[in-house]
Amino acid sequence: MENNYLIPYLLLAPFIGGVLVLFINKNKENLIRYFGLAVSLIVFIISLIIYFDFDNADGGFQFLYRFSWIENLNISFYVGVDGLSLLLVLLTTFLTPLTLLSSWSSIDKKVKEFTFFMLMLELGMLGVFVSLDMFLFYIFWEAMLIPMYFIIGIWGGKQRIYASIKFFIYTMFGSLLMLVAIIWLAVYASSSLGYFTTDLVELYKVGPTVPKTIQNYMFLAFAFSFAIKVPLFPLHTWLPDAHVEAPTAGSVILAGVLLKMGTYGLLRFCLPLFPQSSISFAPAISVLAVIGIIYGALVAMVQKDMKKLVAYSSVAHLGFVVLGIFAMNLEAVQGAVIQMINHGLSTGALFILVGVIYERTHTREISEYGGIAKIVPIYAFALLFASLSSVGLPGLNGFIGEFLILLGSFKSTVLNNIWFTVFAASGVIFAAVYLLWMYQRVAFGEVKNPMMNELKDMTKREMLVLLPIFVFIVWIGIYPSTFLKVSEKTVRNILEQVETPHKAELK
Repeated sequence: MENNYLIPYLLLAPFIGGVLVLFINKNKENLIRYFGLAVSLIVFIISLIIYFDFDNADGGFQFLYRFSWIENLNISFYVGVDGLSLLLVLLTTFLTPLTLLSSWSSIDKKVKEFTFFMLMLELGMLGVFVSLDMFLFYIFWEAMLIPMYFIIGIWGGKQRIYASIKFFIYTMFGSLLMLVAIIWLAVYASSSLGYFTTDLVELYKVGPTVPKTIQNYMFLAFAFSFAIKVPLFPLHTWLPDAHVEAPTAGSVILAGVLLKMGTYGLLRFCLPLFPQSSISFAPAISVLAVIGIIYGALVAMVQKDMKKLVAYSSVAHLGFVVLGIFAMNLEAVQGAVIQMINHGLSTGALFILVGVIYERTHTREISEYGGIAKIVPIYAFALLFASLSSVGLPGLNGFIGEFLILLGSFKSTVLNNIWFTVFAASGVIFAAVYLLWMYQRVAFGEVKNPMMNELKDMTKREMLVLLPIFVFIVWIGIYPSTFLKVSEKTVRNILEQVETPHKAELK
């Protein structure tokens, strides 16, 4: 499907919408909100058209569009999707309108600027997932930092400036190493192919031919950049600060989509471009992933702040995804892909729910709550449902991803050690401990704080935000093949790209 215009439309819609928002009178806040929501819904509809036209049987890139950009360096505006990027595009376009709707009453200052930054953030995230030119990918990867920096820095909590600068510096530092590796790989391609190129499809042929020692350096530069974004232990320290200080919409997008860019990068670039290095470093990275699973869960257990607890749970959940990626077999990688989507839904719902109660009470301290199940029963049910989804209760989405990752890592010939699975499985138990203990202290017992008696239950708008997320939580839990079949052929292709050079090396 060469030169299909659907993906350029997907990128143009939030860009044009964001620019038009700036021309609306800032006093017409409701008009701005409705306009931003309408634009994000149009983007979602375009992504659905792409999904329904997508051919699952073909694991390659589809809806390709190429436009020559910097001719002398063979750099193009080159975009397309495959099964992996399509699921993440859908997650992005699905969560953005919901986050705009969830911030309807909580964002009451500079509404125009907030809507503009949210639409630009959506553009950046979509650009990362659809770029098939390394230079273009890097532009989107960096550009996406700017709106997130302002969203945390302007609408965040008391420590928002500190958190936004920490987030920016961490990600920027990793990105510069990745830029060096992109240039290095493209220069190497010029000696191999006879011309300089940043075309990812061309580089897939060149990467595996790079000598092992150089490949190791390139792999580490890419992997370090993506590990910061995941975040993988011990590079995770920016995440709790960014989550706690970000407004609810920022936290939802940060957990739901931004963290997936790291795991997406590992799958899209590290494995197929540097197959021998990926296999060599897989056990070491898997050790860090398992430490992240256990460490994230243990630190979550002792949190007093609900939002910080959910933030540390992300470190644990993303540890599962990284373990699945580096187990490098079909079950584990498919589990990792579906777990990226699951985490976006479950943790997104939890952050929305923390925001809902914080708007009413202006406290996130778990000790301030207690007994609210009797006062706000709909909220208490929603919080329990989202918590059980995050725990991985069979029948809900979290179980599918964790089961496939544990099954795959147990069978993995790359890791070749059942202790990875044993220790990772303990993370499932810890997740039940910290989330259900948090729920017990918030929802049950005596009402300690008299202010809680004045609480009002969830509004129709708040329920409308959560309903679509809950539908997909159940859908993936009961019938995951709807989503697994989208990515299966692509995952097989990626694993083939890793195995072929490895087999040749063994011969």
